[in-house]
Amino acid sequence: MSALPAGFPRDAVLEAAIAAADVARSVVLPFFRRGVMAHDKADASPVTIADRTAERAIRAVVSERLPGFGIMGEEFGLEGGESPYRWVIDPIDGTRAFLTGRPTFGTLIALLHDDVPVLGIIDQPVTGERWIGLRGEATRFLSTLPGAARTRACPDVGQAELSCTAPEILDAPHQPGFDALAAAVRRTSWGGDCYAYGLLALGQIDIIAECTMKIWDWAALVPVVEGAGGAMTDWAGQPLRADGDGTVLALGDAGLLPHVSGLLVPGVRAG
Repeated sequence: MSALPAGFPRDAVLEAAIAAADVARSVVLPFFRRGVMAHDKADASPVTIADRTAERAIRAVVSERLPGFGIMGEEFGLEGGESPYRWVIDPIDGTRAFLTGRPTFGTLIALLHDDVPVLGIIDQPVTGERWIGLRGEATRFLSTLPGAARTRACPDVGQAELSCTAPEILDAPHQPGFDALAAAVRRTSWGGDCYAYGLLALGQIDIIAECTMKIWDWAALVPVVEGAGGAMTDWAGQPLRADGDGTVLALGDAGLLPHVSGLLVPGVRAG
């Protein structure tokens, strides 16, 4: 597991991220199951007052505490892009779940250094669960429910539990690869958004394969999954990049990568 960069202000960053997650939770909860109206964005994805208010609150907290850092959010774009440190925010990952009253959405807060995720938080406001990942450290799981942030061993693809948020996020070029993987695993389940990655970090899911993902969808997940013992790459087994092809693969058992990647992208060697 890679270490934090030299001179990294660990404590200040962690405190800022936790404070931002606390504020976002207090903003989002009053809107849950209250008949909030949604508007479709240019990409046809929904957005609500809860998304926008939570992102503004997160931006206010992190910019006050660490004013030299850049900030990128799903709803309000990029500011301070010249800094090597950049917050990446998705105030409500899983707005459709939020709108339909399902507690499988989450707030995602990441910090990148030179475009590499070094901190990630998944916060589920309704259940009170929170995953905190920091590069080079074990992921922490905060909850009143039992569980520890540790992925499980699954050396056999045939015994794996596969998850994906929804069939419609699988674009046509990648559908055959997903179908091949789905045919090889024990079972495929749908739904979950970022919450599914938290469950993978708890050893409940073995594989997540998704497409059309933006950086705010996956940046916070990387430190959480890796700190719990798993691995995150694109479908070809390469490191995730903001300018990548939008595919995301999360594995609880990193040893599955060559087999799984070979099913998803035939002929491409993972690693």
